[in-house]
Amino acid sequence: MAGNANGGKTKPRERIVSAACTLFRENGIRATGVEAIAEAADTNKMTLYRHFGSKDELICEALKCISDRHSAFWDRLASDFPSDSRRRLLAWVELRAASLVEEPYGCDISNAAVELKETGHPAHAVIEQVKAAQHRQLTDLCAAAGTRDPELLANSLALLMEGARVSRCVSGPDGPSREFSRACYAVIEALSNADTVN
Repeated sequence: MAGNANGGKTKPRERIVSAACTLFRENGIRATGVEAIAEAADTNKMTLYRHFGSKDELICEALKCISDRHSAFWDRLASDFPSDSRRRLLAWVELRAASLVEEPYGCDISNAAVELKETGHPAHAVIEQVKAAQHRQLTDLCAAAGTRDPELLANSLALLMEGARVSRCVSGPDGPSREFSRACYAVIEALSNADTVN
């Protein structure tokens, strides 16, 4: 059973959410039942339903947990490059390129959006909020880096990222995704102001 920083056992709710995140990523949301989640969390269905009224509620909580990890990504960028926005933007490319290798299942949030197609699913609101927040952060970074059209650059980089994730899943590491970094740098260069070009 997992332990926390104090050497004790993690709480059942935390274990359930962690197990759900892992199983949803590896097997898909629909293919993962609450019994499998409870077992992976070293608990039982009764305890799971005591913390979450339904699987849909657990799905939303898992996506919020994943969103918190994304926030940590942005915090890392800000702390590593507090006064150099252009270097921070280039680091965004480097870290996203690394994630293509480190996250073979792609983006958990995007995968959830594809899998949960039915209208009115409560996870849609969470997904939209997370993606909107990420896009605002990327647009703000593009603006701070001194680019001519921050919105266009942010959209272009987001499209390249989403496309690279799908390409890697479909074609493997030797497919078009291998050009992700080069394509990003080309777009950044094309939309950079003259006084920001290295």
